[in-house]
Amino acid sequence: MEQNLYERLGGEEAIAKVVDYFYNELVLKDESVHHFFKNTDMEKQLLHQTKFISYALGGPPTYKGKSMEKAHGGLNIQPSHFDTIAKHLHDALAHFGVAEGDITEALERVASLKEDIVHK
Repeated sequence: MEQNLYERLGGEEAIAKVVDYFYNELVLKDESVHHFFKNTDMEKQLLHQTKFISYALGGPPTYKGKSMEKAHGGLNIQPSHFDTIAKHLHDALAHFGVAEGDITEALERVASLKEDIVHK
């Protein structure tokens, strides 16, 4: 049986490493987007994001957070911010040796949420 993207990436433990690198090495060091997280409990954010990305990539439905629209409401996230975050996710996945085809699949799933995340 063919593995889904979640399994190919190594499951939740591997995704947690990607999420940690994504925030601590890329997002929080990027002046164009780090302000979105200045009042965020990052430990909680890392756990939430790991569960969310795991679920989005075909893992178990353990994400119990707010809807994407509620979680990002009032933040005035613009398309350029979304694209920057998506690029950081690409780079974090690439850093851990994820195949480009799998990265593309992951980013397509994230892109499907853009309407709920970008400020209307």
